[in-house]
Amino acid sequence: MKYPYEFVKDPFGDLGIVLPEEISLFSDFIENVATEDQADEYIGYANKVLTGDLEDFEIELNATSIVIKENFSTVKNSYRIEEPYINQIETDQFIELLLIWKEKIPETFKG
Repeated sequence: MKYPYEFVKDPFGDLGIVLPEEISLFSDFIENVATEDQADEYIGYANKVLTGDLEDFEIELNATSIVIKENFSTVKNSYRIEEPYINQIETDQFIELLLIWKEKIPETFKG
């Protein structure tokens, strides 16, 4: 992963991911991926975009939506009060971020 990240627990003990400011909105999306199957589904869509099977693909999840394109994926949070409302990351890095989060899902959503 070319971007630094760290995992932190909030006061309620829930695990979150902290990303650099230029891609920070991706944490809003990633933290709502609750199952390994869901992560695999999104990784599958992104891989289909990378291979050209799909031109692009959009995922809407709670307050965020992601548009996956061949070179870049763009996340938008429609409910933020302050900027930024949109961040962009390379699609291969978005896939890697999903894979990193997928490994943490059992720890994050246990119980």
